[in-house]
Amino acid sequence: MIDYLQKFRLNEKTAFVVGGMGLIGREVSIAVALAGAKTIVIDVESEKGQLLDKEMNKKDYDVSFKSFDCADMKQLDNNFSVLINENSCPDIFINCSYPRTKDWGDSSFRDVTLESYRENVDIHMNSYAWLARLAAEAMVKNGNGGSIIQLGSIYGIVGQDPTVYEGTDMHENMSYASIKGGITNLTRQMASYYGKHNIRVNTLCPGGISGHVAGKSDKQDPLFVKNYCNKIPLKRMSNPDEIASVALFLASDAASYITGATIMVDGGWTAI
Repeated sequence: MIDYLQKFRLNEKTAFVVGGMGLIGREVSIAVALAGAKTIVIDVESEKGQLLDKEMNKKDYDVSFKSFDCADMKQLDNNFSVLINENSCPDIFINCSYPRTKDWGDSSFRDVTLESYRENVDIHMNSYAWLARLAAEAMVKNGNGGSIIQLGSIYGIVGQDPTVYEGTDMHENMSYASIKGGITNLTRQMASYYGKHNIRVNTLCPGGISGHVAGKSDKQDPLFVKNYCNKIPLKRMSNPDEIASVALFLASDAASYITGATIMVDGGWTAI
């Protein structure tokens, strides 16, 4: 008889979680660590990362924090090689990072500049693409297969609904839609190419998540939350742990025949 619960265990696996101190990334890091993986939390937030490292190790979970800047494109190859040399090849590679420029909030069609658009595509979409390739090639060399999970978005699948921003100072984001759409199709291409090496590549696409605004400590505009939730079949935003649970599933052997998929975790937003 198959031990189905054991399929969700990550014992003797090494997991890299890039952007592991973000709203989603922190929960993903905790989830894979609790499932038994040696977890390498990778982020620029060194102080917060060291605190999580200590907190998890006190509870006997194998967690290590590593400082890493995805936006430093010139050093991606070298910095990733250092991670591999120090921690071995990952069996699981999850990218939850959200690199962006300081003027990210001015990325509406009306206000965005070419310089800002190009830089955000470079440090966000291109860093995702290149790191996924580096992880996949390391897995090929290692010969044990693996699971790569990229964080996409509902807005890499469908257009942004401008009505949810009515009455707020929020607006659509040209750069974000372009970036997340690119990540989603790259995943399909990588799944096609790396499948022969038993490397699975999937995109996890969240909808709206309860919590602070990206890059800020403020809470989301209550009117935006109300507008948004009115359009979701489940009538609420998700919690970070609901995204992390799906990441854990995709990382595990419970998802051993899933690759090239775009998994929507959006409360039904894209269903209607």
